Formats: sequence, structure tokens, C-alpha cells
Amino acid sequence: MKAQKGFTLIELMIVVAIIGILAAIAIPAYSKYQAKAKVTAGYAELTALKTGYEDQINQGATPDSTNINVPASSSNCTVSVGATTAALVCTLINAPPVVNTKTITLARATDGTWTCTTSVDADYQPKGCITASAN
Repeated sequence: MKAQKGFTLIELMIVVAIIGILAAIAIPAYSKYQAKAKVTAGYAELTALKTGYEDQINQGATPDSTNINVPASSSNCTVSVGATTAALVCTLINAPPVVNTKTITLARATDGTWTCTTSVDADYQPKGCITASAN
């Protein structure tokens, strides 16, 4: 008699069950990772604009989208410059639903310090940002 080769149905079902369990754990973790990455990328874009903003203030000009070289569009966020509010605001776009259309705001105080507030949930916030208070 020849020895049979291959897997039994039970062995295959166990492998499928293990793969299902691993997928059930990995997919939510990956989704959270994606959302955190998008928020961090938006925060990085805002941080890069602080230099141009400060430069315009030091020259006595009013900072706006044009003179601090805000890009027309980005894959991470839509940036707006508030000259009267002294703030840079990133509205997240093309992001996972949990953070899509949320905002990150860098506000400049008159003493030159910057503070970061955000409407993003605490699980996804970049370091140094706090939750914006509800008005």
C-alpha cells in the first residue's frame, strides 16, 4: 500500500480558523496605525509652515497663504492661515473615517510660543497636541 500524502479536512479547518483569528486582530490595529499616520503627516505639514509664518511676522507683514508658501493642495490636509487669529489650521482629507475632516490647529501667542489643539480623538493625537475645548 502507498502512504497517503496531503492534509486532512480538520487540519485545513484549523489553519483557516487561525488565519481568521489573526486577521481579526491585525485589521483593527492596522486601521488605527493608518489614522495615526495621517494625523502625524498633517501635523508635520503645519509644523513646516511655522518658519514662513514667523518670517512674515518678523518682517512686519501679515502672514497669509501666499507669502508663507502654503501648498495649493496636499494628500494629507487642506491648510488655512488665520492672520487675524494667528493660527495655522489643517483639515484632514483622504483619511480613515475616524479622523477624516478633523482639524489640527497651531496657534501663535503674542510672545511667539505655539500651541497645538486638535479635534482628533486622544488615541490618534500627535505628541504635544491637546483636545480642543468645546465652545
